[in-house]
Amino acid sequence: MARIMYDLCGENTALRFSPFCWRAGLAMHHKGLTFETRPWHFTDKQDIAFSGQEKVPVIVDEDDEVVTDSFDIMTWLDRKYPGPALFGDDMARSRARFIKHWAETQLAPALMKVAILDVFSNIDPKDQPYFRESREARFGMTLEAFQNTEQGLEMLEKALPPLRAQLEGSSFIDGDHPGGADYLVFGMFMLAYVVRDGALLKSDDPVAQWHERMLDLFGGLARNAPRVR
Repeated sequence: MARIMYDLCGENTALRFSPFCWRAGLAMHHKGLTFETRPWHFTDKQDIAFSGQEKVPVIVDEDDEVVTDSFDIMTWLDRKYPGPALFGDDMARSRARFIKHWAETQLAPALMKVAILDVFSNIDPKDQPYFRESREARFGMTLEAFQNTEQGLEMLEKALPPLRAQLEGSSFIDGDHPGGADYLVFGMFMLAYVVRDGALLKSDDPVAQWHERMLDLFGGLARNAPRVR
């Protein structure tokens, strides 16, 4: 049986914008694993009911083992498959968990402020009522009121100093070569990269230069991903 990853998609099923699916996919490429991606829409809950939850990514391994949650998938990959480590030992994995929480609480809200309406306009029409209702309940306001590009960019700038400082001294967050921490953070940026046109950062910013290096990994996997232009 082929290894499968269920991957969130837009109306165009080639448009893959989930930060969490990007994390998992890049981690599997890091391990040198081959896998098939299956496009999944927000309302296709029945297609992943076998996993016992309602979110992607979902990995079904060649032996039918099922793994969910991007961080858990990365931890599982280190445990099950030899080769270049994503996190390494327990201490490194604990530090990576901190980076995961930083990315999700500092970067993600800023990027959603910039791109939420782009996501909405590019998902399948059947998903739009669910997306609007669930996100407006979460935000406590309409999508249109939540979207604020200027505020989002200000939030992003406030979040970036520690990342920028790290990348001024190394090519990747994990040092000379990319690792799990890079994928945890880069996945967040892929949401905006895929669904909207235009740069978020100046080209001489260390974070922008790191982003370019990440786009080129694995034969330009992320750079060549279908995106809105």
